[in-house]
Amino acid sequence: MELERFLEMMNKGERVDGFSEELAYMSQLSQEAMRITCELNYTYHTPEEVRALFSKLIGQEVDENFGLFPPFYTDCGKNIHLGKGVFINSGCQFQDQGGITIGDGTLVGPKTVIATLNHGFKASERHALDPKPVVIGKKVWIGANCTILPGVTIGDNAIIAAGAVVTKDVEENTIVGGVPAKKIGMIPEG
Repeated sequence: MELERFLEMMNKGERVDGFSEELAYMSQLSQEAMRITCELNYTYHTPEEVRALFSKLIGQEVDENFGLFPPFYTDCGKNIHLGKGVFINSGCQFQDQGGITIGDGTLVGPKTVIATLNHGFKASERHALDPKPVVIGKKVWIGANCTILPGVTIGDNAIIAAGAVVTKDVEENTIVGGVPAKKIGMIPEG
């Protein structure tokens, strides 16, 4: 299997059956991601070196204003798409096979988990994987220890309060918090 075909399949939301060729390819991508993240996480790197390693991890150049405080974890890496000026704080875990898009100027708090895969619910389908993308708009602020689940879209300028579990879409200029996350306010104008 080739990366382009795999990403096309994931981005269409096609199910990955357990013990399939696609699942074997996912394992290969995971091995590469673990190698790169080990290099990224377990020794000091300058900001320029961090950007170079992250670019290698995701297979595309990141913006010169991209920032990351390691450690960072992913089991794929190849379906992460970042706007300009994105900052990812330490201890984040991205499960990006289904696609993660993060808009310009977004801040991702420490220990945030972004998941894009679900397992089949029936016991007979438990090894199957169902990809759904996560799309995060521009200038979003995600607080510490948040979890964003598959298929969620977060609108521009939204704030996700620390510890929130986001299970459904968040409108732009909205503040959400709690488990599951619910609207708790609006962003003041200005």
